[in-house]
Amino acid sequence: MAQLPNRSDPKEAEHRGLPMVVPAPHEAQPEGWLTRVMRILFGWKAAATRADLEQVLTADEPESGFSPAEAAMLKNILGLRECRIESVMVPRADIVAVQRDIAIGELVRVFEGAGHSRLVVYNDTLDDPIGMVHIRDLVAFMAKRAALDPASERELPPADLDFAKIDLSMPLAAADIVRELLYAPPSMPALDLLAKMQATRIHLALVIDEYGGSDGLVSIEDLVELIVGDIADEHDEAELPAVTRQGDGSFLAIGRASLDEVRAAIGDEFDVGEAAQEVDTLGGYLVMRAGHVPVRGELVPGPAAFEAEVLDADPRRVKRVKIYRGKDRRPAPAREPPTLVKTPAARVSPRDEVSRPSPNSQPTP
Repeated sequence: MAQLPNRSDPKEAEHRGLPMVVPAPHEAQPEGWLTRVMRILFGWKAAATRADLEQVLTADEPESGFSPAEAAMLKNILGLRECRIESVMVPRADIVAVQRDIAIGELVRVFEGAGHSRLVVYNDTLDDPIGMVHIRDLVAFMAKRAALDPASERELPPADLDFAKIDLSMPLAAADIVRELLYAPPSMPALDLLAKMQATRIHLALVIDEYGGSDGLVSIEDLVELIVGDIADEHDEAELPAVTRQGDGSFLAIGRASLDEVRAAIGDEFDVGEAAQEVDTLGGYLVMRAGHVPVRGELVPGPAAFEAEVLDADPRRVKRVKIYRGKDRRPAPAREPPTLVKTPAARVSPRDEVSRPSPNSQPTP
């Protein structure tokens, strides 16, 4: 039996007796890509979902209307929700930091070699940070000191800057130019940290592990690069490939190269197996295999028939490695001792024998 409508419903009573428009069969057409985009971006329908936008972005360029660059950026934005800052942070070993008591002159040298505009400042160790120093604050401090007349304590014209007045031995703490620093756990979503940097106007965050120690560093540039791709300025040097093939069949790799990069360059034979669940980089894999940080010249066995020779390392990490198959490595041929060639004795004439002085002979007075 068909269910009768509820006559007591006021909405039903309001619409009772009104004609209902039934679309003709030829009007029911599939939704085009433009309609889907407008519905998603401008809220034409409340049922818009991320899956709809992802479907539009994965479509071919003529159908979606997005250029490859636009589609890539939109995909990156959608992926920010799943990205954690631990995947984009600069590892602790690569952090350039200075102590609070560093001299101003030495700080200038550190900025010159670091290539960064912001540096972390700490007390005794990096696990005891106090803030950051910006190169613009340092330049402003030095310019103000160079323009100040010590006799009258008034500022001189800009053209009369005298940098000899700056005490380069002054500690950074006395200059009072250390700024506040953000702190974030490794599991923090990248999108949340980006919003926090925008709200606080602090563009550098130190990643803190569960024990309160410094684990890495993230700048706002690192987060923006997740959307637009790598940003290189006029000071950035061309980055060399992480893994390069040599003429003899071996491979040169940096210790920070990911295991995926190494496998892509060498081939599927370089399969580390379950070790990929423990470490992410080639250097970490070699440390795990050796049981310690390998030293320069040490040979570490790799997966299958591969071996790795450490070309450069320090007490904390592996920097550069040469990878080759064990059978491709030939021992250097042993050097044979040089053979002595006997030369025939020079003939001495009787006259030379007479004229040659005896070793015990005395000069004639």
